[in-house]
This record gives sequence, structure tokens and C-alpha cells, in this order.
Amino acid sequence: MTTIPLIIPDWPLSPNLRAAQTTRAGGVSAGRWSALNLAGHTGDAPEAVAANRRLLADALGLPVPPVWPRQVHGAAVADASDVRDGATEADAVVAGWAGQVCSVQTADCLPVLFASLDGRTVAAAHAGWRGLAAGVLEATLQAMGHPPGDVTAWLGPAIGPDAFEVGPEVRAAFLAGDPGAEAAFRSGTGDRWFADIYRLARLRLQHAGIREIHGGGRCTFAESDTFFSYRRDGVCGRMATLIWRVS
Repeated sequence: MTTIPLIIPDWPLSPNLRAAQTTRAGGVSAGRWSALNLAGHTGDAPEAVAANRRLLADALGLPVPPVWPRQVHGAAVADASDVRDGATEADAVVAGWAGQVCSVQTADCLPVLFASLDGRTVAAAHAGWRGLAAGVLEATLQAMGHPPGDVTAWLGPAIGPDAFEVGPEVRAAFLAGDPGAEAAFRSGTGDRWFADIYRLARLRLQHAGIREIHGGGRCTFAESDTFFSYRRDGVCGRMATLIWRVS
């Protein structure tokens, strides 16, 4: 089995579940995509992306290669068995059977993993601010088909609150749905605001009824040796966040 640097979520899961988060290290891509870029739409050499995906599947001993949805910063959720690589438009993937891998790609946006406490159902969501405000986390929870109190979530690495400066329209979008979201924003330059995407996600998950929420706290923008960051670098690779059920 190939060894690449991985973050294994510190998250109490049912024994039949597995989850992992990649960093930018351990792959074969060069230049702006160095080294473990897993996205085929960023300008990286296709053969390098394919090799990186094989490295990932080997390192994790995945039951099947990950299949990646086409993420559009929306709230659509796809069943893992229906996802067609790079073609199925969705920002979250749900699976209820062993041998199905839920995976999303990020480089500043927030990846969120979900698992039912009984180990039957898992999901992965890509939550940039637009998807978060559009309800991608709530839509993912609904697609899982479990009572919210029977689901736990893990927040993967995203841009941190000291680096995520946004316009007033972003703050307004969240406050329109929840005035309590004001606590996730602090004043920035001029009319701009620094947003805490982790806090925004926790608020939405808590309002949805999820009681167990883990992870959060890393900053893709600040940790340049560890993570890709689109806001920091522009052209760059993508990390993967994955969860699956074993037999």
C-alpha cells in the first residue's frame, strides 16, 4: 500500500466507517499544482491527475476509485451510485451501501463529512459560502434520511476567519436567513467583513438538529505547505475529503 500524508478525522465513527482528508503533499504534480492535485479542471497535466488519484486509492485501500461530481457551489445532492466523474452536477454525495465512496474537492471552501451513528449512511458536502447559504448542508442531511440527532458531522480544512474577507452581500445573505449569523462576522476593510465559515457551518448544522459536530480550526490560506488555497494562489490544485462504508 502506498503511503501519502493524510489527515484522519479525529471523530468517533461507527467501526464500519472510514474517512480521510488529503493535503497537498505526496503526489506527482509539479508547479502550481504540486504535488497531490486531484482535480482535472485546474490546468494540471491529465496524466499527473490520474496518477495522483491512483496514489490516493492505493493509500486508502478504497473499495472503488472515487468518482468526483462537478461542483457548482449549489445545494444539489447526488447518490454515490449515480455520480458520473466530472459530469454529475452536485455539491454533495450520499451513500447508503458498503463499497460506495463519497468524495468532494476543495481549496478554501469547507468540506463537511456526515455519518449516521448506526454506520449505515455517509455523505460528503462541498460548502463554499454560496452553497452554505443555499442550504447544501441541510439538503445533505435530508438526503441521508436519518433523524438529525442520529447524525454526526466533521468539518475539514477551509479558509480561516483571519483570511476570509468578503463583501457585504455575503454577510447579508446569511443574516437574511439567521440574524444570529452576525456573530460569525467581524469588520474588515471599508465595507468588507471577515467571515468565520466554520462558525457559519456549525450554526446551520445546529439549527438543523445535529448535536455532534467535530473538526474545524485549520486554515488553508495560512498553511501554505500543507494545503492548496485558491484565494492565496489563484491557479492551484484541490484536496479531497472522503468517507465510505466497509463491509
